[in-house]
Amino acid sequence: MKKLPPLLKILFILGCFLLIDAVVYEPYTLKTTKYYITNSQLKGIKILFAADFHIAPYKWEEWRLQKIIEAINNQNVDLVILGGDYVNRHSKTSTMPPENIASYLQQIKSSKIAVLGNHDTYYGKKEVKKALEDVKIPVLNNQNIKLNINGTDVCVAGVSDYNTDNPDVEKALKNTCNPLIFVTHSPDIFVSLKRKVDISFAGHTHGGQIIIPFFGALAVNTDSGRKYTYGLFHKNGKPMVVSSGLGTSVIPVRFNNIPEIVVVEFE
Repeated sequence: MKKLPPLLKILFILGCFLLIDAVVYEPYTLKTTKYYITNSQLKGIKILFAADFHIAPYKWEEWRLQKIIEAINNQNVDLVILGGDYVNRHSKTSTMPPENIASYLQQIKSSKIAVLGNHDTYYGKKEVKKALEDVKIPVLNNQNIKLNINGTDVCVAGVSDYNTDNPDVEKALKNTCNPLIFVTHSPDIFVSLKRKVDISFAGHTHGGQIIIPFFGALAVNTDSGRKYTYGLFHKNGKPMVVSSGLGTSVIPVRFNNIPEIVVVEFE
């Protein structure tokens, strides 16, 4: 057999390295991204946002989920907001059962609230919602809830999924107080948010999942395209954090895009 030319050999080795990184390393690593936002009403409050878990029915996925829970607990936040897509894909054979996922999420020590994502609705909205509520995690489905956080009354409003359900922003915001936090699985709903809120949280994009240097996200599954792919945005004085999420969708690959939990501290 002829030996590969030196350049092809280098390219082959580089390709193998990138494949291992995208399939074996990056999907199972985890980072904490922190944002510091000035807000006098929420001053001193610390919120964590985690979205797009996509837990498959494999033993190593239990390890991944436990690692996420430990990272969340290590942050010692006042409130954990869960942004949807707990199950993986659409069928019952491709995901860890919702009740098993919920039993892990129950181990989060801080107060918890949740919204559902498109994969949760595809799988079975009622089943996923029930699994979370059975372990005392409220699911906001075009609803809001008032919480007392460190002596401050804070309202949190959440909508159902933009792509697979019927999100109703007005219903979710009805009779809310200030300060106000808004939660949606998809950032596409952000354009429908006419009322000023103190902060919004969204996921769904996976931050593009595969990021090509000098090009950006290979694909973004939103109507707004790459506009709200990842990061902290401001529109009309309303900040929104879009997380790159924790799991993968369609293909189990991440490249140049480490899974994350997001911590927001108000100053």
